[in-house]
Amino acid sequence: MIRMSGKFRSSLIIGGQGIRARKLRTVLSMMSLFLGVLAVIAVQAGGQVAEKAMLADIELQQGIDGTETLSLPSHEKTSSVVRETLGGQPGVSVYGGAKATLGEPNVTPLNPGGNSLTGRYGSYSGGSGRYTTVCDASGMCTSKPVEEKQPPKGAAVEVRVTSMLGDLRQFRPFRLVSGEWLDFGSAPSMSPQIVLNTGAAEALKKHQIPAELHIEGAAKNATPRVVGVVDDGQGDYSATAYMRADELQNWMPAEAKKPASGPAASPMAAMYGNSSSGSLTTAYFTPGPTTEILKQTLRARLAAAGADVDGMRSTTVNSKGRMASMLSIMKMIFLGMACLVLLIGVAGILNVGLATVGERVEEFALRRAVGTSRMLLTFIVLAETLLTGLLTAMAAIGAGVLGFQVATVMFSSKLPAIADMSFPWDAGVAGVIAGLAAGLLGGLIPAMRAARIPISTVMRA
Repeated sequence: MIRMSGKFRSSLIIGGQGIRARKLRTVLSMMSLFLGVLAVIAVQAGGQVAEKAMLADIELQQGIDGTETLSLPSHEKTSSVVRETLGGQPGVSVYGGAKATLGEPNVTPLNPGGNSLTGRYGSYSGGSGRYTTVCDASGMCTSKPVEEKQPPKGAAVEVRVTSMLGDLRQFRPFRLVSGEWLDFGSAPSMSPQIVLNTGAAEALKKHQIPAELHIEGAAKNATPRVVGVVDDGQGDYSATAYMRADELQNWMPAEAKKPASGPAASPMAAMYGNSSSGSLTTAYFTPGPTTEILKQTLRARLAAAGADVDGMRSTTVNSKGRMASMLSIMKMIFLGMACLVLLIGVAGILNVGLATVGERVEEFALRRAVGTSRMLLTFIVLAETLLTGLLTAMAAIGAGVLGFQVATVMFSSKLPAIADMSFPWDAGVAGVIAGLAAGLLGGLIPAMRAARIPISTVMRA
C-alpha cells in the first residue's frame, strides 16, 4: 500500500483546516474559478457530442467507419451471381434500388420522383409531370420533362425502394422510430414486408393511402405489409421504402436490362446501369480475413458470367478521418476561449492567496521559528489552492452532468443521435485537470511568498 509522506499529509491537513477557517474566501475563489472549469468541461463534452451528431447522419447514409464498399457492374447475371456468392455470408450486405408507387394504381402520385411531400423540397420533384435523365456523348446528364399526358393525381405516394440481400443496418444503423425492422431469417413472402423512412411515413399519416404496391417493371401489384418506420438520415427530403431483395424479386423481372448504347447513354450508366431497376448495385463488407476472399471470388464469378469487372471499385468508409481536422480546429478555438475564462479564475485565486498570506505572516513566521521548513510552508499554501481547485472541479462536473441531462431531454427530438448518449467522463477528467492546474498556477506565487517570510517577523509580532 502506498502512503503519503508525513510532510505531504501534514500540508493537506493544515491546508484543509485553512479552507475551513476561511470559508467565505474559499467560496469567492471557487466562484471565480467555477465558470472557467465549467467552460473546459463544456468544450470537451460539446466536442464529443458534435462529433457523434455529425457522424450519425453520415453513418446512416454512407456506413460505419471501416466498412468496405464494392460497386457492382450492370449485367443480366449480376444479381444471381451475387446471391449465390454472398447470400447467407456473415458480415455482408448488398443493396440495390427500384422505383415503386404505394397506393392507387394508374394515377399521378402526390410526390412525383419520390421526393418530399412537405413542400420544403417540392421544387425538386418536377411538379406534376414525370422527368427523365438524358446524357450526351461526353457523359453530361440533364433532367428533362417527359412530353406525355399525365393521369390525374390520386391517393398514391412514389417511393424509392432499397432492396437488401442481408441486413443493411449492420453497416448503416438506421434508428428504429416505430414497429420493427425486416426479418431476414424467414422465408420470402409474396406479401412483402416494407419499412418506411420518416418521409414516407409522414405521407401515409397525412393521406389515406391504399395498401397496394406497384413496382416499376412488375406485371402485377403486390399487397405490402408495413412493419416499421426508421430514421435513415434523409428526413423529409425523400420518401424511401426498404425491402428484402428476395421478396422484391418475386414481383420483378429476373434481371435488369442493360442500358441502351449510343450517345444517349453515359459511360457511367453503361457500366452501372439504372439504380432504380431493382438489380443489386453495391456490396458492404465487414473488414476481416474472409473479406478479400469473398471479393476475389465474386469478381472471378462475375467475369466468368461476362460482366465488365474492371469498373468494380472497392473503398473504405473513413468519415471520422475526413472530419478529424475540422473538429480539431473547432475544439482548439473553443478550448482557447475556455482557457481565457479559466485564467480569470486563476487571477481570482492569486488575489485571494496573496491577501491570505499577508494576513498570516505571523503564523508562517512562527512555524518557521519552530522548525517548519520553507518547502513545507510552500506545500501548505499550495494544498489550500489545490483543494480549492479540486472542490471547484467537482462542483463544475456536477453542474455539467445536470446540464447534459437537461440538454439531452430538450434536444433529443431534433438530434436523435444524442438521445441515448451519456455524459462523456473524459470531459470530467479534463475538468479535474483544469481545476488542479488553476489551483497550482494561482497558488504558486503566494506559496513562494510565504516560504520567504523571515523568522524575525515573529519577533516584531
